Amino acid sequence: MTKILESKVRVRFQDCDPFNHLNNSSYIDYFFNAREDQLLKDYDIDIYEHAQKTGKGWVVVSNQISYFKPALLTETVTVESQIINFSQRSIQVELRMFDESKTQLKSIMWSKFAYFDIRNQNGAEHSEDFMKLFSEAHAPIEAKTFEERMTNILKGKL
Repeated sequence: MTKILESKVRVRFQDCDPFNHLNNSSYIDYFFNAREDQLLKDYDIDIYEHAQKTGKGWVVVSNQISYFKPALLTETVTVESQIINFSQRSIQVELRMFDESKTQLKSIMWSKFAYFDIRNQNGAEHSEDFMKLFSEAHAPIEAKTFEERMTNILKGKL
């Protein structure tokens, strides 16, 4: 099973600031869109279809993001994502944006998602199938906190 999912995307004009840099808030959109595409391509999970069928889905609980180098207008970037932690009720994903050749880290984000019953407006528990998938796809990292992860990256330990 693929544990680190990857896709490429081109930085678009409407997502850039006057300096032709990807706008800080747009990084989150790029990360989430890439993850959505990766889930469909690599795990055959359509999060919208799942929500329609089950009435359950994932909602963002928190995002932590750091920026290292700008993503530039028309540049093709590579986005990686992986499950770094999960439980019966939540999942935490690390997302990384690189230049196309993956030689320069541009940004990194940790996102935590809670599984949620949309119909009842309550938290929900992942099914056995999801727990099995998460267990197989889990790619933990050494750092226990986002701050520790940033310190390690700045020391050259990606």
